Amino acid sequence: MTGSSAETEEVGYKRSQRQRRESDWRLFLRLIPYARRSGRLLLLSIVLLVPVAVSGAIQPLIIGQAISLIRKEQTWSILQGRDLSTGLNILAVLLLLTVIARLVLVSTQSYTVQKVGQQITNAIRDDLFDHVTSLAVRFFDRTPVGKLITRLTSDVEALGDVFTTGAIGIVSDLFSILVIAIAMFSLQWQLATMLVLMLIPVTGVIIYFQQQYRQANYLAREELSGLNATLQENIVGINVVQLFRREKFNAELFRTINKRYIKEVDRTIFHDSAVSATLEWISLVAIAGVLWLGGIQILQNQLSFGTLSAFILFAQRLFDPLRQFAEKFTSIQAGFTAVERIADILNEPIEIRDPEHPKSLPSSVGAGFTNQSVEPRNISLNPPLQKPRNISLNPPSDQLPITNYPLPIGEIKFEHVWFAYKQDEYVIQDLDFTIHPGEKVALVGPTGAGKSSIIRLLCRLYEPTKGRILLDGVDIRDVSQMELRRYMGVILQDGFLFAGDVKSNITLGETYPFEQVVAAAEKTNVAQFIEQLPQGYDTQLRERGTNLSGGQKQLLAFARAAIRDPRILVLDEATASLDVRTEALIQDALDRLLVGRTAIIIAHRLSTIRNVDRILVLKRGQLIESGSHQELLQQGGLYASLYKLQMLGN
Repeated sequence: MTGSSAETEEVGYKRSQRQRRESDWRLFLRLIPYARRSGRLLLLSIVLLVPVAVSGAIQPLIIGQAISLIRKEQTWSILQGRDLSTGLNILAVLLLLTVIARLVLVSTQSYTVQKVGQQITNAIRDDLFDHVTSLAVRFFDRTPVGKLITRLTSDVEALGDVFTTGAIGIVSDLFSILVIAIAMFSLQWQLATMLVLMLIPVTGVIIYFQQQYRQANYLAREELSGLNATLQENIVGINVVQLFRREKFNAELFRTINKRYIKEVDRTIFHDSAVSATLEWISLVAIAGVLWLGGIQILQNQLSFGTLSAFILFAQRLFDPLRQFAEKFTSIQAGFTAVERIADILNEPIEIRDPEHPKSLPSSVGAGFTNQSVEPRNISLNPPLQKPRNISLNPPSDQLPITNYPLPIGEIKFEHVWFAYKQDEYVIQDLDFTIHPGEKVALVGPTGAGKSSIIRLLCRLYEPTKGRILLDGVDIRDVSQMELRRYMGVILQDGFLFAGDVKSNITLGETYPFEQVVAAAEKTNVAQFIEQLPQGYDTQLRERGTNLSGGQKQLLAFARAAIRDPRILVLDEATASLDVRTEALIQDALDRLLVGRTAIIIAHRLSTIRNVDRILVLKRGQLIESGSHQELLQQGGLYASLYKLQMLGN
């Protein structure tokens, strides 16, 4: 972000500042349902405000009575007629009791408030994580990961302060000021009026500086999000950073962003410190005013020394809640900034939702990977050329390419599907084709042809802009996402592994018996290497599986798909960039997995798909050719050109 862009952000903030201030109450109301979950603790913390405030107001009165007793001035009725030593002992015991009571009450109230805040923070973080993981992939395309992490961590922590040191604390301080004001007016109204009137300009100063703090804090959190995004990007891409010697360049870029962040943090510190300094100065002025006016009244015999001493203590205690109020107001302003930023995430619509009354897909009755009675079809990586097969774009049901076992389900149908990542920039245009049950279809085409977009639409990671996609005659939007994704197994070129043991990376949280995990591993040729690991299936994998080779991770991806026994198998460059031995193992696992399933295969190496039932050739999101390998070569179109270029390259 340049200096001018930072100024633009500030101008934009100022324009919307009034709107945000008006919505602060609405933002606060969004937290009420979370507070209700801890209703008893919240009620206890509020009830304790009364004795805490009363105990704080009584202490100056007791000290004032002690001074009046020493000077033999008017005192409470319980002290009259007693000697000095007895009276002071009574007052000392009362003062000690109030100190102990206040200590216990403040500690209890502080504990309950903090506990309520932590429970609210925990609930909001859970809901925010659930919401973020439910958002469509489109949201993550435009949102840096570092910014999301900031909102899930530091923003949520700041939000908890809205209740812990914010709302309840401010109520406590206001109640303390009210109790102290009542106590002062009960003693002497002139001094009480002077001190209360001094609260008005102080309140105005606090509001002004807090508005400035709110603006600076918002911009500081935006810079922190950018800082975390840069940090996350450099850590994830550390291999590229080091290979291309970008350490110094990236360090300088990080340093620039860090300086912008510190600049905004310095602004928040300045406004926060200005409030504290103003309150310190005002409290000294208040004490001086009490001494001046009280001294005049003492000289006129209108005030006792004990009452004057009590008012000096009241002047200090009156501004202590106000000082704490300012500090808590700073916390609550930071919390509102966090609520504002978190609300931006929670307000993000969940584009892809389950229908209210989901339809069911047909049950699997074909030959799954556990069926030993069906011979696997050899879709090899480098098969010999075969006699051309006459497979049309939408062949009739009596001419299906595979008929040696029952395949009643697994049909995929795209009906005039259009799709755009950005409005009116279509990457898929009027796609209309059918893949029949058990058919093995390859998607080919140059980069940007829309192959991966078709897979994302089929898996419902995105919604079609126009048209619809059917599985066995059912619109995928009418099926629950859980059932849809269990119906399909997707194997990508780079299988993502989570930190955890091998077994959990195959089951992914599902409750499969261990025997079934072993069976899936054996069927996909992954069992041998798992058994060679130090703890076998209980071996802990590092983040993204960095303690495994690329081939081993890919084998685990095949086992992950196999254990779910999907009706449709999607392979997106699943065998690319592997050594010959691992590729042979994966090819054997692939042959097993393809038995009895509908399959969509994306491959850039055209030699690997010569034996599929049908090849769909895409260009700029449109289907321009369809047929078997030999048919497309004879047509002499785009596929033939791509194939000849690859053969020449080889």
